[in-house]
Amino acid sequence: MDSLVRTLSTVEDMEKEAERFIEALLPESNTGTLITLSGELGAGKTAFTQYIAKALGVGEVVNSPTFVIEKVYGIPEGKRFQRLVHIDAYRLTNSHELTSLGFGEVMSHPTNLVIVEWPENVTGITEQASIRILLEVLPDGSRQITYA
Repeated sequence: MDSLVRTLSTVEDMEKEAERFIEALLPESNTGTLITLSGELGAGKTAFTQYIAKALGVGEVVNSPTFVIEKVYGIPEGKRFQRLVHIDAYRLTNSHELTSLGFGEVMSHPTNLVIVEWPENVTGITEQASIRILLEVLPDGSRQITYA
């Protein structure tokens, strides 16, 4: 798959990009849809996830799950997905920790959209991703988002 790169100059650009992304995203047919988000601290991984949640109609406040590792949000009926599972692997050191959280069960449901921040901390998860996203802060403060 070729990479797609976009530059996001404002918060509004990021929100619109998340809306475009969700509109184009099709669920996997026999497993959960896994999206990985990489980038340095402050690059916008959680913000992008918040905008995805908003585009999906999630009514709850979406915060970083750094300390609880995983948060699950219901998605209103009529959407392509039923649950948004947001995982922050920043504090994890290996894939066994993710397994102990029930990651296999989460991924077994085709109606789950699973977003993992810091996938590089969990060996093997990036290879399972439907889409890998890299967020980078540019010198002018804008963000570059790369889809692969």
